[in-house]
Amino acid sequence: MEDLPIDTSHPAVREYLALIRCVSTTFVIDADFSDRHDPQTAGKISELYPSAISPKPSLIAVFIVAIYVGQVGYCVLLVLSRKPETKRAIIQGCGFPLMLANWVMAFWAIAWILQAFLLSTVLLGVLLGLLLYANVVLLIYHAPTGKRPLDVAFIHAPVRLFLLLPLGVLFPYSLFVTLGLTWSPGEPQHYARGQWPGLAVMLGVNLLGLLVIVLRRDIVWCAAATWICASIWSEKPKPYPVFLVTVMFTVLHPAGLVASTLWVWLRGRRRRTGPIALPGDENGPHPQPGGERPAREVDTDALWG
Repeated sequence: MEDLPIDTSHPAVREYLALIRCVSTTFVIDADFSDRHDPQTAGKISELYPSAISPKPSLIAVFIVAIYVGQVGYCVLLVLSRKPETKRAIIQGCGFPLMLANWVMAFWAIAWILQAFLLSTVLLGVLLGLLLYANVVLLIYHAPTGKRPLDVAFIHAPVRLFLLLPLGVLFPYSLFVTLGLTWSPGEPQHYARGQWPGLAVMLGVNLLGLLVIVLRRDIVWCAAATWICASIWSEKPKPYPVFLVTVMFTVLHPAGLVASTLWVWLRGRRRRTGPIALPGDENGPHPQPGGERPAREVDTDALWG
């Protein structure tokens, strides 16, 4: 680095080099992941180990493709963006943990295909921690804003979707397989095995998601959580408690988003309009601070003519 004809200690140069590292590493990992990770192969492994919370492989494959497309847009934004806020969100926000998360995801795909389920669960736990950290940093220090819609679409949304993949389905399912809470594909009569742990997991994860959706009116979280719930109840056979909870939250997540949005809109409208003010006499007494009007004389002759 000392032989380069540039001053690498300059802040602008250091920022540019950090952007280059983020672009090259993220793009190479995404390309390698798309080449090596075949959703159909991973789906075949999941078909060998059905459980109470097994998702439908085709729907999870669509979810992974959506994450990949979002990360391609993330790489394009890295190259084309000139806004300092966007660069700070990438370099100081999610850049490094997202790069590590992609590496971990690539290693997880290998472990899953090799059926090393304990290693798969450990890697998914690490992945969950990295993505949780990236989302918290983005939320606190680089909050999404309507002034930069591309940042929301290609930074916040892909990172949020990436978080919900292990949180909502991959980590719990891999843990169930590791603990042996599965049944043989040729014995569907044992599909109730692990139904109560599955109910507890689905209830806890979706209650957390519903709380986030209602408090933050998070459209991305709502769409992702609803899709994951649909992928779980659509895979048959499914224990009745797990089926009922996932179907319920498939309805509750969008309903909670709509209800929270309407509540905020009505509340804002009420603040804008304020209480109805009655016109008073220009020279007469005004209402007191307590809201009561003082008594005044009534001209009976004028009143009755």
